[in-house]
Amino acid sequence: MVNPLRLSLRHSLATVMALTLSATSFAGPVRAQTTVQAAPSARVPGGPASVADLAEGLLDAVVNISTSQSVKGQGSGPQKPVVPEGSPFQDLFDDFFDGQGKPQDNRKVSSLGSGFVIDPSGYVVTNNHVIEGADDIEVIFPNGNKLKAKLVGTDTKTDLSVLKVESKTPLKSVRFGDSKKMRIGDWVMAIGNPFGLGGSVTIGIVSARGRNINAGPYDNFIQTDAAINKGNSGGPLFNMNGEVIGINTAIISPSGGSIGIGFAVPTELAQNIVQQLIEFGETRRGWLGVRIQPVTDDVAESLGLSGARGALVSGVIKGGPVDDGTIKAGDVVLSFDGKPVKEMRDLPLAVAESPVGKQVDVVVLRDGKEQTVKVTLGRLEDSAAAEDAGQDPAAGEDKGSADKGSPNQGAQGKGSQGKGSDSQDDVKPEDPVELLGMTLTILDDARHKTFGIAESVEGVVITSVEPGSVAADKGLKAGEVIVEVAQDFVSTPGDVSDRIDELKGEGRRNAHMMIAGASGQLRFVALPLE
Repeated sequence: MVNPLRLSLRHSLATVMALTLSATSFAGPVRAQTTVQAAPSARVPGGPASVADLAEGLLDAVVNISTSQSVKGQGSGPQKPVVPEGSPFQDLFDDFFDGQGKPQDNRKVSSLGSGFVIDPSGYVVTNNHVIEGADDIEVIFPNGNKLKAKLVGTDTKTDLSVLKVESKTPLKSVRFGDSKKMRIGDWVMAIGNPFGLGGSVTIGIVSARGRNINAGPYDNFIQTDAAINKGNSGGPLFNMNGEVIGINTAIISPSGGSIGIGFAVPTELAQNIVQQLIEFGETRRGWLGVRIQPVTDDVAESLGLSGARGALVSGVIKGGPVDDGTIKAGDVVLSFDGKPVKEMRDLPLAVAESPVGKQVDVVVLRDGKEQTVKVTLGRLEDSAAAEDAGQDPAAGEDKGSADKGSPNQGAQGKGSQGKGSDSQDDVKPEDPVELLGMTLTILDDARHKTFGIAESVEGVVITSVEPGSVAADKGLKAGEVIVEVAQDFVSTPGDVSDRIDELKGEGRRNAHMMIAGASGQLRFVALPLE
């Protein structure tokens, strides 16, 4: 008996072969040659045809990080009902209900992340948030081997940690590349452990560089659209040479999954930190000992800068590396150790990457002129006090430690002329002045006490600010103190008025003022004069 399915297939095959032979005999050798050459044109220009060879050589060096920690919990079950003593159900209720407030036994909480081996002897890099608070850390290799890991060191400011495992044989490792060479649009590959699935490979491009996502004081992230999900944290971001150019750290995702916006710590920042953690078990960052704030367009104009650039020094930390007057409040740092400071956050990044004790050239703008000063860097201690003394303009106050500048003889001389804003013979420099929406008064002992102003603060106190005025728009408020106007110290309301008149006469559109808070913290404000 003949199988109809087999017959149908045989008939179809014969038809296809006949059509093929017919087409070949009709087209001739020229058409056949054209068909063969058409295949390469299907490739996408600029994109790699496959990353299989690249991934194959890297997968063994990327590991899963498994952590566990003991958590002491409270009973969360329903409250045990009150039963009569001796009830036959008492034992049953005791066994079933936790009882209100009854502590449970310690329970283990586990989490998974990623990491990668950077040295055959067993050093592994990951994120701090992957292993933070863990009692046990285990590194799981692609072949299934599991090794207990010891924490070598961690840096919370960049969310990086280094682990160490002991292996009987050398481990497969990867090397760091130069993230500074990466351009927007370059291909990158991420390998990690998304959602605990194990080694997964994704590719994408560098979407942006130098991203600040407010994760820490040294934000300088690479942004990529290579898929990064929960569990990828701590995994490597490779260039197409198989070099690590970033450590995958964060994602933006309303859904919890990848939407193509992932962030990696660049190796230009991470490599030095990893080396310090291995060598010292801690980071040893350079420290300049200044507080800084951004240079706005108004501030730039008031200082005579061609554009908004650099970092404006709003205070100098007492006992810091530049407390000797090398750098002063009011200086604008334009360059540090040969690196231009284009915006405020460039300075703490450059300082942190510099070795402790190194002598560097710092270019500052002072009194309208560029000067080069030599500074020997101190060490930034990882403590609350050190953060208070750091380069972060939002850091806590260091009371009385800021360099307010010495009373300027020239400024005092101007104030002694007795010219107020109305320049009347009976107006004394000490008399209150209404100016730019502010009422200014001499800072005597009584007002020190009234406004709670520290004794170390000197200048002219603002006793009131008119709502809607230019002073109010700039955030000035009663109880703050004007210390300098256009880098001249002021001690009376008349000093302020005189200096404002001079600036107007020079055609200035803004008055650059140093403002002190009640406890002595400084900031600079550019008040419009028009």
